[in-house]
Amino acid sequence: MAKKDTMNALLKRDIDPETAELLLTRYSTLSQISEAGSEELVSLGISEEEASSALSKIGRRTVSIRSEKTKKVEEIEEPMEHPHNPLELSEEGKRLKEIADGKGIKIPLKIIVDIAKRLRNADLPEEVYEKLVTVAARMYESHRMDPNESAGIMAAQSIGEPGTQMTMRTFHYAGVAEINVTLGLPRLIEIVDARRVPSTPMMTVRLTGMAAEDENIARLVSSEIEMTNLLDVASIRTDITNMRFIIQPDMRKMDARGVKMEDLIDRLNKVKAARGQVETKDQEIIVTSDESSYKKLQAIYDAIKGVKIKGIDGIIRAVIRRDSKTGKWVIYTEGSNLKEVLKVAGVDLYNTMTNSIQEVADVLGIEAARNSIIKEAYNTLSEQGLSVDIRHIMLVADLMTNDGYVKAIGRHGISGRKSSVLARAAFEITAAHLLHAAMIGEIDHLDGVAENIIVGQPVTLGTGAVNLIYTPRGNKQ
Repeated sequence: MAKKDTMNALLKRDIDPETAELLLTRYSTLSQISEAGSEELVSLGISEEEASSALSKIGRRTVSIRSEKTKKVEEIEEPMEHPHNPLELSEEGKRLKEIADGKGIKIPLKIIVDIAKRLRNADLPEEVYEKLVTVAARMYESHRMDPNESAGIMAAQSIGEPGTQMTMRTFHYAGVAEINVTLGLPRLIEIVDARRVPSTPMMTVRLTGMAAEDENIARLVSSEIEMTNLLDVASIRTDITNMRFIIQPDMRKMDARGVKMEDLIDRLNKVKAARGQVETKDQEIIVTSDESSYKKLQAIYDAIKGVKIKGIDGIIRAVIRRDSKTGKWVIYTEGSNLKEVLKVAGVDLYNTMTNSIQEVADVLGIEAARNSIIKEAYNTLSEQGLSVDIRHIMLVADLMTNDGYVKAIGRHGISGRKSSVLARAAFEITAAHLLHAAMIGEIDHLDGVAENIIVGQPVTLGTGAVNLIYTPRGNKQ
C-alpha cells in the first residue's frame, strides 16, 4: 500500500492528521503499524493515550503472502475431524463372523453386516449359518477381478457395446407431461463429457412435513421455487400519448403464485430505469417516463417486462405431482438451482435431486457427484432396457472424480492426460501430440494397452504380465 493510501486509511479511522504523519515517517502500511508496540509509537513523539487509541482503531491485521501463481492458505491449527462410522455387529453378525473365522474364510465385514440384517430375529440352526457363510464366500470370490485383468478395457466394452443399441431419442417425459428431459445416447454423452450445464436441467424436489401431504402447502412451496416475472402475473399496456406504461395485475394469477401488489411496486422501484416513476391508481400501476423520448420509453419497457418478482433464478417452471409409490407430493422443476432450492422451507434436504452433476459437485461435494454420475448413467442405460453391471459405471465415476473435481473422459480430461504419448495420439489430434512430444523429448515407456498394440508387441496384462523362466535340470546354481 502506498503511503498516500495509508494516510487516507488512517484518516478514515478518525486518527489525528498530525499523528498520522508521525506514523508514516517510520511505517508505510497499516500492518506494520499494528505489529509495532505502543512503546515504539511513543518513541516517535506520540503520547501513550494517542498510541493506544491508534492501535485500537487500526486493529490487529494479518498479512497473507500471495503470489501470482499460488495462494498460500493459512494452516488450520486444530486438526480436522475425520468422519468415523464403524460397522456395529449384531448378535447374528457376531455369529456369522465367528463361523467365517473358524473356517478361515475371508469376506468383507460389510457382507457379514448385510446378511445379518436379513437374519434379524430369525431362529435358524447352526448348519444354515455355515451354509450362508460358505455360499457368500463363493459368490464373493466369483465376483472378484482376476489378477492382471484389464479392468478398464472390460468397463469400456461393457458400456460401449450397449451404447451402440441406444436410441437417439432426445426427449422423454420425466414423470410429468409438462417437463421433458434428455435421455438415451445424448444424455450418456452429456454425463461422460462432464457438461457444466445439461441440455435440459431439471430437479426432483421432495417435500417434508405437511407440504408432502397437503396439496395447497405443496403449491405454496412450488410458488416460492418457481421464478415469477412481471409478465407472468400482469399485462403491460403502453400509453404513447402520455409517455407511460399501465400495468394491470391479474389477481387470479397473483393469488396462485402468492404475489401481492406491494411486491410488484417494491420490485419495480428497484429497477434503475423506473426508479421514482412508479405510482398506483385504481388497482393499476403506472410507470411514467421522465423524458419525452420514444427511446427512453422503450428502455423502460425492456427493463420492467422481465423484472423478477419472486422465486429462484434458473427455475423456469415448477409442477407438482403425487408420487404413485409413496402417495406424497413431489415438485418437478424445469431448470436447476440446487443451492437455493435447499434453503426453501418444506424441502427435503436429503432426497432432493438434480440431473446437473457439476452443480452437485459444487454444492454437496465430490463424493455426492460420484454417486450422481453412477445414478444418472445407470438409470439412462436401464431406461433403454440395457443391463450393465454397475461396477463398470462405478469405475468410470471413480476415474472422473478421483482428483477432487469432475473431469470429462475426452481429450480435455482423462484421455488427454495419459502419460503415454502414443495413447494420447491414438485418441484425437494425432499430429499435434506427436509433434509436441518430439519437441520436448518425451519418452513413452509402453506400459498401457493402446501403445503396445500400436507398436505390435504383447500387452503387459493377463498372461502377458507374467514372465516364465526355464532352468535346465543340469544347470543347478
